[in-house]
Amino acid sequence: MVSTYVSYLAVARNLNTSLSNVASQATVSRDSAYYKENIDKVTTVDEFMGDYKLYSYAMKAYGLDDMTYAKAFMKKVLESDLSDSSSFANSLSDSRYAEFAAAFKFSGETKTAQSDVQRDNLTDAYETSFDTEAEDIADETDYFEENISSITSVDDFLSSSRLKNYALTAFGLSTEYTSSSFLKQVLTSDLDDSDSFVNQLGDDVYVSLAKAFNFNEDGSIDGDVMSEDQISLVTSGYAVASSTIASSDTGEAYDTYFAAQIGNITSVDQLMNDDKLVDYLRTAYGLTDDETDNYISAALKSADIADAIGLSDLHDAFNFDEDGALADGDTAQTSEQTATTTAAFDENYQVLIANTDTEDAVDNYTTRIASVTSIDDFLVSNADDDDDDNDDLPEMWEMALRAYGIDSTEVSKSQVRKILESDPTDSKSYVNSLNDDRFVAFRKAFNFDSDGDVTVPLQAMSESVVDDYAAYYKQNKIRYLDGDELTEATDAADDEITYFREQMATITTASEFLADDRLVSLVLEAKGLDPDDVTSDQLKKMFSSDLDDEDSYVNKLDDNRFAELVGAFNFDQDGNISAEPTGTVQQRGDVLETIDSYVRMTLEDDQGDSNTGVRLALYFQRKAPEISNAYDILGDSALFEFFTTTFNLSSYVSNMDVDKQAEMVSNFIDIKDLSDPDKVDNLIKRFTAMYDMANGTGTTSTALSILTGSATISADTLLTMAQLKSG
Repeated sequence: MVSTYVSYLAVARNLNTSLSNVASQATVSRDSAYYKENIDKVTTVDEFMGDYKLYSYAMKAYGLDDMTYAKAFMKKVLESDLSDSSSFANSLSDSRYAEFAAAFKFSGETKTAQSDVQRDNLTDAYETSFDTEAEDIADETDYFEENISSITSVDDFLSSSRLKNYALTAFGLSTEYTSSSFLKQVLTSDLDDSDSFVNQLGDDVYVSLAKAFNFNEDGSIDGDVMSEDQISLVTSGYAVASSTIASSDTGEAYDTYFAAQIGNITSVDQLMNDDKLVDYLRTAYGLTDDETDNYISAALKSADIADAIGLSDLHDAFNFDEDGALADGDTAQTSEQTATTTAAFDENYQVLIANTDTEDAVDNYTTRIASVTSIDDFLVSNADDDDDDNDDLPEMWEMALRAYGIDSTEVSKSQVRKILESDPTDSKSYVNSLNDDRFVAFRKAFNFDSDGDVTVPLQAMSESVVDDYAAYYKQNKIRYLDGDELTEATDAADDEITYFREQMATITTASEFLADDRLVSLVLEAKGLDPDDVTSDQLKKMFSSDLDDEDSYVNKLDDNRFAELVGAFNFDQDGNISAEPTGTVQQRGDVLETIDSYVRMTLEDDQGDSNTGVRLALYFQRKAPEISNAYDILGDSALFEFFTTTFNLSSYVSNMDVDKQAEMVSNFIDIKDLSDPDKVDNLIKRFTAMYDMANGTGTTSTALSILTGSATISADTLLTMAQLKSG
């Protein structure tokens, strides 16, 4: 009769061939195909258990087929919260139940408008945008001041788009729609001629623009193109027009602009046509947005109206008559009135500076985004919540737009809604039709579906899979350790896991992932693979493989763990994030792992039909690298049988105190040896010999009988011997 060890070797030495043969069996192939095609259709535990083919397949894959009948029990396992150490699955001594629960995600991924990483990236970008804005203003102003003196003609000025756009921005004019030919006529107009081009436009803004330069009617210049005062007017106007937050620099620019312009004002209408001057007055006299420009205009003209609406101070600061004009010889303000207005502005503007701390805006955003469940929630106004202190803070959608370099005036709320309902991965979607990367980045910062409801964040690796890989990695890094070594390894693993969680939320392509050695090492080690055994080129081939093609590179590898690893990511074959592979209750990698486990379990069962010893040997070979301590052996009936058979232990061992049993296991087996294939093989040799001896199969030498003892030894005696051995 063939010995158990020889039978075991026949399978183990050609394991991949053996597994392929089992996988190609008609029944196995058909059942595996059914599982792969239908598991993605399941959304609840009841649906899963209601499909017996799916349920029984999975139960066998995880070695739980003898519990298939216990549906109520298994439902509690599948509904367990594995993050809770006291949950039902975690409370069971047999770790297979927790492994089974971990393979399925019936609790579902967390639906949220933004993940923590998405939110933090947005708020960081929002805060940074103000520093960037100030730097950009300073850079553009430096360029203007350094280069304007080199201009020798109007054509020379207009040919420099950077200088031209700077001036247009300073006066609130469009840089996109104001043509150079039109500007040339404005800038070369005779300001003293009422019939000149600029004076005929009837727009004080263009007159102010023309006054800021010294071009002759033929476009030439006599002397400097701009005086220092003219340059100061333009640079202050640019700073005011470009700033979106109150700051001391912007306040100074406002003062400079007001002082330079107020002397040129000859009517209320002219003043009201200058948005920057109107904003200055609003701040100086404490006017809100509810008080329209008409209020200001009326108050400037009429003392009675000003008194009636509480704007007497504003009226008294100017010298306009009831028609909004100035009497001969009068100016809009005397120097004293200008000083009074400036002082009022400076005092109120300091309050604005104090109230524009971005921390308040970020705190408000962080609090509110956590409760957002739809686009409607996201677009709701601060004024609609119960906290009046938030009314002056920017809206969530305005903050989000700014974070991605988009001015809220560029799009309406309805457009924002269409953008957020778009699929950024669809080249024909609304957001992609805008041909603007800013809007695509804005869209990808949120997790809304086409109906406007929150959904699960689409990441390179789903959050639950990240959790699984983090747990596997840590488990593998601290296995066999204790004391200071355990503490150090735990801290190091936690650091890597923190990095892994943060970075995986930012990865958008397979190339980005493969370029980060720390991420690659972690996922390989989580699967029990040595990073040094895999090259970058091999990994690139794996991640460009088609998992559905049996002949693809990764599917042709001897180790199925590589295909399972690739399947753990939500990348398409081109290496881009895609929603298609994410799965429902089981991720693609878990599906592959379940199928691989089913084939392996079938192989072991088939061998067990002929020789139970071969099944136990194959099982031990598979589980040995996962064993962390003696209790893992005691909690697994098959492993415990392997152990007791190997060392010819009495059946009474199981009646001993569990801690004494664990002590015995540790004294017979150095758990660390189970990570060494050669030492595992030696144990299997001993097991098969003892199995054959106990079951009358194969042949047993006299030497082996002497070595192992042909008689059964009592548990107490064995424990004493083990203690003497370890002493």
